[in-house]
Amino acid sequence: MNQPASATATLPWRQAWLAQARQHPWSAAGLIAALLVILWLLAHSLLAIADGTAARGLREGLLAGLAGFAATALGALGGLFLQKLSARAEDSMLGFAAGMMLAASSFSLILPGIEAAEGITGSGVLGALVVLGGLALGVALMLGMDQFTPHEHENVGPCGPGSERINRVWLFVMAITLHNLPEGMAMGVSFSQGDLSVGLPLSSAIAIQDIPEGLAVVMALRAAGMNTRNAILMAMGSGLMEPLGALLGVGLASGFALAYPIGLGLAAGAMIFVVSHEVIPETHRNGHQTYATLGLMAGFGLMMVLDTALG
Repeated sequence: MNQPASATATLPWRQAWLAQARQHPWSAAGLIAALLVILWLLAHSLLAIADGTAARGLREGLLAGLAGFAATALGALGGLFLQKLSARAEDSMLGFAAGMMLAASSFSLILPGIEAAEGITGSGVLGALVVLGGLALGVALMLGMDQFTPHEHENVGPCGPGSERINRVWLFVMAITLHNLPEGMAMGVSFSQGDLSVGLPLSSAIAIQDIPEGLAVVMALRAAGMNTRNAILMAMGSGLMEPLGALLGVGLASGFALAYPIGLGLAAGAMIFVVSHEVIPETHRNGHQTYATLGLMAGFGLMMVLDTALG
């Protein structure tokens, strides 16, 4: 998420958002379309949850999201013992997280989504197109949030309308929120049908990569000027987006049959967008791209083994 803040940051909030929409009309249209589809899916899913047909998926998805939060908190507590982390180590850790997210998107979201959609539509091509539609929704959602949510990245600066009015630390926290939301959604969607062979490997992978990610967040918040205690608490708080995202994911995929493969595709699209648009570029800016790439391959390989062993 690396679009620098523009002159719109000096405008009043409403004017800044309208100016940003005029500058990026396709992003605005995509975000609106994605939100409308999500609201439609949620309306259907609330009925399923209310009558109890999605109770098991709701329970398991929430537990998975809480596991992601616990893993983030565990990593954040590492900040009590590590006062400094080298840029090379941080880039390697983020590369590892990126590899796990890419593999999880492929093995635990896209492939099960195509299989489920094929079983519903009776056609492999139609099944792939259904998941492709979900992928497009996930990308539109994250691209729109990137353009229209004020946030900041360490090497890029403020992004989004009105970002210059907000404290730098809070902008960074918003960036973390944008990162954690699709992870939680992915866990919720994967458990929405109560299928452990889909949900367990994906949630295990996300929880594992949340540990180094939580530590990296603490280090970045320290670099932004926050003291150790507040940095740890803030990093822990960022993990709360995972159970919230999991509840959203369960809701998205519980309404009717095609909502499940669409939801899997949406979560995959959102995660792949974050990896390509944010995580990988961040790991390549300090001259440690080789270590980051090795970390990515290690994370991808571990996720492949987890998916085989637990799937």
